Amino acid sequence: MLRACARRCGETDVGVGVMNRVCVLIVAAMLVSLTGCGTSSQLTDMFKPANGAGVNASADPEATGTVASVIGEGETSNAGMLGSDPKDDLSLGKQHFRQENFGLAEHYFRRAAEGQPRDAEAWLGLAASYDRLRRFELADRAYKQAIAIVGPSPEILNNQGYSFILRGDYARARTKLAEARALDPKSPYIQNNIKLLDESARKGKSVQR
Repeated sequence: MLRACARRCGETDVGVGVMNRVCVLIVAAMLVSLTGCGTSSQLTDMFKPANGAGVNASADPEATGTVASVIGEGETSNAGMLGSDPKDDLSLGKQHFRQENFGLAEHYFRRAAEGQPRDAEAWLGLAASYDRLRRFELADRAYKQAIAIVGPSPEILNNQGYSFILRGDYARARTKLAEARALDPKSPYIQNNIKLLDESARKGKSVQR
């Protein structure tokens, strides 16, 4: 499920100037395959814009911001896993998230998480959807489930940072994004969210989606 958030939560573009493109997400290549948990296909694509545009300094993913994969960019999911079928719940959740149909995305990610509770990507997608719906208490619960499966990966931390930006809690956002950057200093998604945070803090208001 983690493959965002988002956060390459990525599939996320934030408004308010820079916001239309910052990947939250949450979500860059995440960990190696995890024992005891069936992770699905890549989260990296979950938050990418539907047109395939790349990330830039003002991108919003996505997480919730970021976007990444749980099993690593060089790996592929096994047949039968969530995300291997374009019509399964995880794939449909990603599709609706990219189309900014966050209510439908939440529906399918929740079904994916209920059906495969050890799939971190499904939980990350669910958390990202809750963030966009501004149901932050539920987002926190979903992030907690994802962390229980794969630990505090840079993708999850990035998406959590984006989530706190949405809430206007810049101190906690800065802490999460600093932790994410320490684990993955070259991630463009994390860098974009830090820029978004700086701009939002200067304007003194949270990101509106």
